[in-house]
Amino acid sequence: MDLIKYFTFSMIISILGIWGILLNRRNILIMLMPIELMLLAVNLNFLVFSVSSDDMMGQVFASLVPTVAAAESAIGLAIFVITFRVRGTIAVEFINSIQG
Repeated sequence: MDLIKYFTFSMIISILGIWGILLNRRNILIMLMPIELMLLAVNLNFLVFSVSSDDMMGQVFASLVPTVAAAESAIGLAIFVITFRVRGTIAVEFINSIQG
């Protein structure tokens, strides 16, 4: 198994996720998708390390990543709904006006 291919692919996915966050700071929903890409890259790394070291711990962690992704999406969508109700827009510039 050639690990370099998988790690290169994971690195490319991570870089795309970082670029997605840095280049688009206007829409909350669009900012959530690059975070999911970075979680996918971490998940791929867990699986590759697990298979290469013949250990099940990486696969156990990889099964927990979707739980973290679901929690992150739920919190992000809750912030989206609150922002839209208060401001009528989902622009990130107005997110600092939410106090509670």
